[in-house]
Amino acid sequence: MEDELRLEDFLPYRLAVLSNTVSTTVARAYDKRFSVSIPEWRVIAVLGRFPGLSAVEVAERTLMDKVAVSRAVTKLIKNGRIDREFADADKRRSILNLSEDGKKLHDEIATLALDFEKDLLQGFTDEEIASLDSIMERLFARANLIGSP
Repeated sequence: MEDELRLEDFLPYRLAVLSNTVSTTVARAYDKRFSVSIPEWRVIAVLGRFPGLSAVEVAERTLMDKVAVSRAVTKLIKNGRIDREFADADKRRSILNLSEDGKKLHDEIATLALDFEKDLLQGFTDEEIASLDSIMERLFARANLIGSP
């Protein structure tokens, strides 16, 4: 049967497996060296690039579940890696920023992340990397278009 679903050849499945494999490999390094989970690192990375976001805005930028973001934020505040202030106009809205310890951690992990990316892409030509980037952007745009109401 030509239209048979072969999971191992199904693009969404392959992308998910690839993503999980890469994330798990990176997570082990972050956890072992810095005691930071992937959700915590994503919060740190987003706040490093876009300071002053709320937890909801972090969730929107990372496409992470709000509960996962909330747990990560709570742990990062407890560990002194991010600071939380409350907005003057709306006391329910918190504003998150990296603490000095969080900024230091961000810089250390960012270096490790960039080294990991370089290692992951080793053996690919510049043209192949550009093609991969283009294909990923097109897939992302197409998935958003298909998923739009």
